[in-house]
Amino acid sequence: MPRAGLSHDAVVAIALELVDAGGPTGFADLSLAKVAAQAGVATPSLYKHVGSLAALRREVSTVAVDDLTRVMTDATVGLSGPAAVEALAHAMRGFARSAPGRWAAVQAAPDPDDPADAALSAAADRSVRTVAAVLRGFDLPDDRTIDAIRSVRASVHGFVSLELGGGYRLPDDLDASFATHVAMVLAGLDALSARGNPAGRAV
Repeated sequence: MPRAGLSHDAVVAIALELVDAGGPTGFADLSLAKVAAQAGVATPSLYKHVGSLAALRREVSTVAVDDLTRVMTDATVGLSGPAAVEALAHAMRGFARSAPGRWAAVQAAPDPDDPADAALSAAADRSVRTVAAVLRGFDLPDDRTIDAIRSVRASVHGFVSLELGGGYRLPDDLDASFATHVAMVLAGLDALSARGNPAGRAV
């Protein structure tokens, strides 16, 4: 039966339901046909509310990025230095494990030169600024802040992507491994910081 009052927001909500239900591949598997079937309408009916699958994916990614930003902000408020980074990393991992489909949607980087990506770009900027604020306690050189943000993101994403994909088959405790991983990230940030690299040596 068609959903009553189908609208743009309702279509996005249905897409998010499908992404959540699909697990790690939920975002990749999202299609207009699946959304239409869930809504109980023919696929062409969706074009009254969303222009294309690409547009719908951008909407889903924007919501997912904002969700992650809220989680990171809530986890790190009132913290600084290593404690803040530890909380940030665990919050990111927790988000990925609880919402793997949305975690995948977060990885869809916007094109800063494409007006259609404006909302996603704004959401991504808020997310980057949240991580930058967490890293501020490390006294990073201005020209290395983006490097540090990318490294933190890449390291956490790499760990959780392997975890979600079943890439860790040994019986060793994953939580303990992640704690060690975060400690290594902290060591890298300290080495990059002014206090860890007072002479400004290349690292």
